[in-house]
Amino acid sequence: MHSSSPVLIAPALIFLLIFGLSSQVDALYGSSSPVLQLNPTNFKSKVLNSNGVVLVEFFAPWCGHCKALTPIWEKTATVLKGVATVAALDADAHQSLAQEYGIKGFPTIKVFVPGKPPVDYQGARDVKPIAEFALQQVKTLLKDRLHGKDTGGSSEKSESTASVELTSHNFDELVVKSKELWVVEFFAPWCGHCKKLAPEWKKASNNLKGKVKLGHVDCDAEKSLMSRFNVQGFPTIFVFGADKDSPFPYEGARTASAIESFALEQLETNVAPPEVTELTGPDVMEEKCGSAAICFVAFLPDILDSKAEGRNKYLQMMLSTAEKFKRSPYSYVWAAAGKQPDLEKNVGVGGYGYPALVALNAKKGAYAPLRSAFELEHIIEFVKEAGRGGKGNLPLGSTPVIVQTEPWDGKDGEIVEEDEFSLEELMGEESASKDEL
Repeated sequence: MHSSSPVLIAPALIFLLIFGLSSQVDALYGSSSPVLQLNPTNFKSKVLNSNGVVLVEFFAPWCGHCKALTPIWEKTATVLKGVATVAALDADAHQSLAQEYGIKGFPTIKVFVPGKPPVDYQGARDVKPIAEFALQQVKTLLKDRLHGKDTGGSSEKSESTASVELTSHNFDELVVKSKELWVVEFFAPWCGHCKKLAPEWKKASNNLKGKVKLGHVDCDAEKSLMSRFNVQGFPTIFVFGADKDSPFPYEGARTASAIESFALEQLETNVAPPEVTELTGPDVMEEKCGSAAICFVAFLPDILDSKAEGRNKYLQMMLSTAEKFKRSPYSYVWAAAGKQPDLEKNVGVGGYGYPALVALNAKKGAYAPLRSAFELEHIIEFVKEAGRGGKGNLPLGSTPVIVQTEPWDGKDGEIVEEDEFSLEELMGEESASKDEL
């Protein structure tokens, strides 16, 4: 591979980095807005347990399209008052809640109808089509009630458990693309064994919250997922570990304690090994940092200065750090001094020298540098601090240009000597030139 010209990559494609670097943004909806403002505290009561249709906009305060939608969304809320609820959730402030619904772009509008999984609104972003879509959902809800169908709030399983409701719309985003361990129950509402498992599953999911993800798939509603994983009976429990393409069945006892013990054992064995990857181009940045909560970038000395032995010591420090925080959604990349000059310029590496370490948040246009020595204990403390929100955050000058570079071959560098001519050789060449004349 040969070096090519610089490639300018948009921040969202370079790295989607989300961590609590402090920044002040104005909320799009004020306290007097007709739009219901949601948060993790009221989402369940106002949306999941609602008896009516709820339209939810997942937005980010910095998003231009979201700002353009704001007056339209507020007018829609006024038009639908008493008919359907129009709400909004700041997905930037409440990232985990947004991730549960597979939010990948802003604004995303989802419509919640009692007794059904949420559906995406993909029509025109104007008051009339949005209101007409909402009315269609309301009419369908009334028709179901007239025919005696159960249209209460969310299902009993999703109301009372930390287990995540999985559908064909969010399964890949939440489970397959996740680095976390998932244990997923495939059930049918009419299944007696599933009903018997329900309280145990609820207890296990609540006790494992924050450690292992538990989810559930209603196979009556999700025939495609049932077929995809060849579910033959109910309940079927699959474990999605480090290799998400090869889930395996859980065949232990169907009690909360057994499920918890098994899940915690799997947590130790199914965590993907940590990686520290050389930043050789924009594709590496996108792949390794695209879904990371924080991306740590190390700038290491030139190979002629550190030699292979010194560089490997620095990389081992980064690998040890990655191992220590392997359950955290962080990523680690590195570049040799001068290989990514525009990125170095934007994060002020020149002011700190090599080796240097920074935590980046391209979406918010900010970075935080390691200001202490590049030593393991200081690096670990820096990562801890970044996970808590960070200190001393600075603005990025502009969108960094990531260039394609040759990967390190693992060897010591070689000094390329220029050809030297002796005085006699130069004189000889000069005499030859005169003879030719």
